[in-house]
Amino acid sequence: MKLTFLGATGTVTGSKYLLEDGGKKIMIDCGLFQGHKELRLRNWEELPVKPASIDALLLTHAHLDHSGYIPRLVKAGFTGPIYCSEATFDLCKILLPDSGYIQEADAERANRYHYTKHKPALPLYTEKEARDALQYFKPVGFGTSCPLSEELEFTLHRAGHILGASFIRISDSGGTSILFSGDIGRLDDPVMKAPAKIQDADYLVVESTYGDRLHGKSDPTDDIGRIVKETAARGGTVVIPAFAVGRAQQIMYYIHKLKAEGRIPGNLPVFLDSPMAINASDLLCKHMSDHRMPDNVCMNVCGIATYTRTAEQSKAIYNKNNNMPKVIISASGMVTGGRILHHLKHYLGDARNTVLLAGFQAAGTRGDRLARGEKEIKIHGQMWPVLAQIEKLDNMSAHADYGEILTWMENFSVTPRKVFVVHGELTAAQSMKDKIEEKFGWNAVVPEHKQTEEL
Repeated sequence: MKLTFLGATGTVTGSKYLLEDGGKKIMIDCGLFQGHKELRLRNWEELPVKPASIDALLLTHAHLDHSGYIPRLVKAGFTGPIYCSEATFDLCKILLPDSGYIQEADAERANRYHYTKHKPALPLYTEKEARDALQYFKPVGFGTSCPLSEELEFTLHRAGHILGASFIRISDSGGTSILFSGDIGRLDDPVMKAPAKIQDADYLVVESTYGDRLHGKSDPTDDIGRIVKETAARGGTVVIPAFAVGRAQQIMYYIHKLKAEGRIPGNLPVFLDSPMAINASDLLCKHMSDHRMPDNVCMNVCGIATYTRTAEQSKAIYNKNNNMPKVIISASGMVTGGRILHHLKHYLGDARNTVLLAGFQAAGTRGDRLARGEKEIKIHGQMWPVLAQIEKLDNMSAHADYGEILTWMENFSVTPRKVFVVHGELTAAQSMKDKIEEKFGWNAVVPEHKQTEEL
């Protein structure tokens, strides 16, 4: 086996790994780079492997930093099968076309208002190209051994994190195995089931998003309740940038709990303003086996918000309800695009309002700049003053922190030959490496971009 790291090295985005064995080329994950411009530009570079030569793609989960490059890969010649869980396929049917639509809209807006140096600005791929890529998906069940060739097979195991998220374990006929963690979910998440306990793998590719941090121990219910009550009391609006898949549904769960317990007003309007988040919420009740909520609770959680699907309904939130207390949940979670930008233009400049950052903010994103206290934020080519209160919760992540990852690793009964620490900012990855070596004495490394390892 030979493994090449084509993304998620020194960064939390762009997850892509190429595994070669017996003449076969298997890609694991196929994500978009996000954040700093030098990272985003990698999305436009040719891969060091011809897409047409890749035999299959295995997908850990649907988030765009793991799946969002798929339409571009297909556009460049890939025609192999894309294996993933059923829920991941359902989510990709939503996420990938929406990603194409947003890229087309952003390019069109940049050309219309001339705030780009590119003449013309082009989308990385279109909505149609994203829909065309869906024909190659082949969903498989958890725990089912699936052949990739005469020499290779893989199995998906539940990873928690979001609907359908999977660990991928690949083994060859000689008995050598490698496990890709994707994103590891929380061990005690109130919505998602806990990650599967894996006992052995010769090689482990493990994420390190929170490799240098522990999540806050406070209950997110208390924090959200406090923020909503304080903001509503001063006549303000709580604007929550949220990942459409996973985080938006988690926030609705907490708001449902707060209203059910009478801790925030039951009549406080809540808007879920993201067609993608709305469609993802509908999938919660379809994939009941992926989470902990009973049927009736799932239905109540999904019914806690007013769904705004159209652009006109979205605009009505701030045109008709601008001065009334409310909660707006909208994508994207790191404020990189989508409808959240329009809400921020309306609410950032008023000190009565609160912007609640409820997830990881990659370096260079608008969410990161808000979290660091910048007083002006560029949106659609114009600078907007930041007068609203900015709150950041460190206890709502869908990623395990380093303590939870180490606890999950305790299930290994056989020492891996090598652990590759990926999908983290460089300091987080290095910290995770050090903690693995200190606790277990395992051989751990932080690979560099395009590094190749013989297994």
